[in-house]
Amino acid sequence: GDPGARGELGDRLRAGGVLVTTFARVWDTVADVDGWMTEGQGQALFDASAGCPPGGTIVEIGSYRGRSTIVLASACPPGARVYAIDPHAGNDRGPGEIEGFEAEASRDHEAFVRNLAAAGVDGRVNHLRMFSSDALAEIPGDIDVLYVDGAHRYGPARSDLRRYGARVRDGGTMLIHDSFSSIGVTGAICRELLLGSRWRYEGRVRSLAVYRAAPDLGRADNAARQLAQLPWFVKNVLLKVLLTAGLGAALRRLGRDAPEWPY
Repeated sequence: GDPGARGELGDRLRAGGVLVTTFARVWDTVADVDGWMTEGQGQALFDASAGCPPGGTIVEIGSYRGRSTIVLASACPPGARVYAIDPHAGNDRGPGEIEGFEAEASRDHEAFVRNLAAAGVDGRVNHLRMFSSDALAEIPGDIDVLYVDGAHRYGPARSDLRRYGARVRDGGTMLIHDSFSSIGVTGAICRELLLGSRWRYEGRVRSLAVYRAAPDLGRADNAARQLAQLPWFVKNVLLKVLLTAGLGAALRRLGRDAPEWPY
């Protein structure tokens, strides 16, 4: 039967004879799944996935323990497939975790598999346990929805935007996490999208930027709307520097709440 009829997502709502999952229900399901996605960002992913055509293709680069994967797979229409790319190899695992986290990554993979099964969406997801640089050939046809939350260094981030973005159909959606927050990701956006002729910037939910493949965009206005995000980017970088230098610990010693890492 439908894999969405199992687990905690089993109590779906029926509208017009079609099973429909509400975002509120999905968000409750992923509440205990580790990850850095906020509720507003989850809503943006949910809406993008729900807008995928039946039988379409959704690609996620960077799955971690499945928080965003579950949201995407829960909202996708009949026949659509989610390709979740994450090597779970212990590199680029999280902030400051670039190399040497193989044991933690193995546990991440176990949690990923367990979380998808518990949510009842494992039957809709093809997990490609490989680096994004190697996974593109495993994805057939055009991409309808692309979610990029992979390696945040400039080189890999730029490669993901360029190579996978080229496979997104006209009218398709690309969502990029840590936009105007991570230096590497923001640099890649500036190089690949800022002055480009294909990707229209549609806005952001905190650090999740949403782009639409729209060849008829107005390039000057599109660039201006992206450049308007740079003061927020500077603020985020400064905050990260201060937190890394010990601002959070100092505030906690004074009995004050530390600023949240700016995702």
